[in-house]
Amino acid sequence: MRLDNFHLSYCSNIHPGESWAATFENLKLYIPEVRNRLDVSGAFGIGLRLSNEASLILEKPDELEKFQAWLKTENAYVFTLNGFPYGDFHRQVVKEKVHYPDWTTDDRKNYTIRSFRILAELLPEGIDGGISTSPISYRHWFKAEAELTQAMETATKNLLEVVVELAAIEKETGKFLHLDIEPEPDGILENSDEMIWLYTDWLLPMGVPVLGKKLGISEADAAQLIKRHIQVCYDVCHFAIVYEDPAETFAKFSAQGIQIGKIQISAALKISIPESVSERIEILQKLQPFVESTYLHQVVGRGTNQKLTSYSDLPQAIEKLAETEDEEWRIHFHVPVFLENYGALSSTQSAIKLVLNQISNNPEITNHLEVETYTWEVLPEDTKLSLGESISRELGWVIKNMS
Repeated sequence: MRLDNFHLSYCSNIHPGESWAATFENLKLYIPEVRNRLDVSGAFGIGLRLSNEASLILEKPDELEKFQAWLKTENAYVFTLNGFPYGDFHRQVVKEKVHYPDWTTDDRKNYTIRSFRILAELLPEGIDGGISTSPISYRHWFKAEAELTQAMETATKNLLEVVVELAAIEKETGKFLHLDIEPEPDGILENSDEMIWLYTDWLLPMGVPVLGKKLGISEADAAQLIKRHIQVCYDVCHFAIVYEDPAETFAKFSAQGIQIGKIQISAALKISIPESVSERIEILQKLQPFVESTYLHQVVGRGTNQKLTSYSDLPQAIEKLAETEDEEWRIHFHVPVFLENYGALSSTQSAIKLVLNQISNNPEITNHLEVETYTWEVLPEDTKLSLGESISRELGWVIKNMS
């Protein structure tokens, strides 16, 4: 939906189902309900999660026409896609496989380009469109520096092919599309410095001469083209976990000429670690319902000296709870954005408020906003609502805090 200068929606990865048939059925079921609950009278924006399997069906002209007809009937539009999870995302073990296939593979590149062609067909005139994607790969898959270097070289070549494709789409259709890379804990890119490193050490040094020669443009135009079509997906949960201040991060990106294509509005689980053993045992018991086998729940702790300590998953962190010198933990668990506290536990909701304040005062930061809370199925029972009510409360909370 339009909210002043912004397009706001929720990410449909909240709905289980990998096939296009399942995806479409969920949209038909929940979009009208959420619209009615929020009393939205204008066009309703959709943040579409499209798996590789679904994209192979939706790219067919007859399926695209059916979907376009439904969008017109419902007065809805698609402005952003979540292209991070390639395959199955619900009701089975995902963990680090959410990164597979990564940007070192043709499968990831081809899936992304196919998704962009679909988005170009769906995107209304006069609106830019983005697809969020993996932060290159999962860093723990690369044990040696040489392996990481080779991965970055291959991934960069694939990303540059996407840039060429997006430039061609814009020339042919006038549709401006951007790939929004999403840093997250334990990705090759997990913070703002590493995102900037992608540009300064890889995309620009490799891409400027290649695109200049391939497209017959100047070095300055080639650099501008790269930064135009490769942007950042700022997931509030992810940047909060690594303790980044939104205003400082936005300023760093701006100074480098790096644009934010989409902000994913999400909250991480947060705990303050007490000194006494008995209180720590109580915290451990409160954390147990969040220990589940579907997704990775990386933990980043911060001590008195501001030193950060990373744990690859919540069970590994819990093993260190009794002895850790950390004062606070932030946990990669997308909890509902409209709740600040969970008894003895809390969330990074305050980071969302800081981000919303920043973009309200500086709307040039981005115009795409997408609520992303995909963990409803694995949340503790006492935090659950019906899915339609949950989505509506998330969006309603954002609308209220934007105003």
